[in-house]
Amino acid sequence: MRTREGTLEGGRILTVADEWTVIARVRSGEREAYAELVRAHTGIALRVAVACGAGADAEDVVQSAFIKAYLSLGSFKDGASFRPWLIRIVANETRNTVRSAVRLRAVAGREAALSRGEPLIPESADPVVAAMEEERSAELWAALDELSDDHRDVVACRYLLEMSEAETAETLGWPRGTVKSRLSRALKLMGGLLAPGSEWEPGPEKGGGDGHG
Repeated sequence: MRTREGTLEGGRILTVADEWTVIARVRSGEREAYAELVRAHTGIALRVAVACGAGADAEDVVQSAFIKAYLSLGSFKDGASFRPWLIRIVANETRNTVRSAVRLRAVAGREAALSRGEPLIPESADPVVAAMEEERSAELWAALDELSDDHRDVVACRYLLEMSEAETAETLGWPRGTVKSRLSRALKLMGGLLAPGSEWEPGPEKGGGDGHG
């Protein structure tokens, strides 16, 4: 849970300063202190994984992301907020997991089709629609991957996690005007990356930015 001051963890508020106290303890060799960060951010990490399509693998993805974050604490920027950094790691880990699963399913499907001598298409499915949906999803992820970290993060918060503008600003540590302007820029960039004829309408944004793109 987020508050105006920080993250609610174990019945108390874990501020950015508190996070850095924990990180300093971990860096000094008190590895068990990392559990405080895990408890504070497991909820949002699971939300990110589910929003990004992890499905039943969400808990495994989150566990892997926390391990990667722990191993990378030595390079974590001093004074930065842990939450948005973790969100990026979870999102990347989810994308890698989903893509690997898609590739495995595709290979298994081709092998099964060859062994059976007939296409494995559910009777209730429209193969054209299914193919178009898969292609559209892959295209959107590819476009998202082309964005800078800031632009990718703001799109993920607003549309994958369905956070409000205020929640996004709090999560990323930006003024609300910056959220507006970077989101507008990110959507324009994604529109330019998508193939002609592709449709993606995330919804209108109300209000203008503050010029911090």
